[in-house]
Amino acid sequence: MLPSENRLRRREDFATAVRRGRRAGRPALVVHLRSGVTDPHASGEESPPTRAGFVVSKAVGGAVVRTAVKRKLRHLMRERLSRLPEGSLVVVRALPPAGDADHAQLARDLDAALERLLGGGAR
Repeated sequence: MLPSENRLRRREDFATAVRRGRRAGRPALVVHLRSGVTDPHASGEESPPTRAGFVVSKAVGGAVVRTAVKRKLRHLMRERLSRLPEGSLVVVRALPPAGDADHAQLARDLDAALERLLGGGAR
């Protein structure tokens, strides 16, 4: 599970990441990344932590399938937070094939999308 400070919760933050961030699509998911955003809600001098949120619609499957996909994605994202710039907002949107994808396939898609967003991949 993601630590509390790394969770994206506010609707405005989801909208900022999706509308103003960069996007990379893969067969099972789409990743939106807004790098280095300053959090207007945060108090203090330190840089805000990287925060991630997940969107898994009913098109992915029933409640059990959606919950399983969210858990897999949270686990995978937790391992990859250190690679992202501080203060980034990340939204991972699961596509319908994510319901049938195993952990390894989701990991490959997430890694490929993040690699592309962080400048390592071609357009």
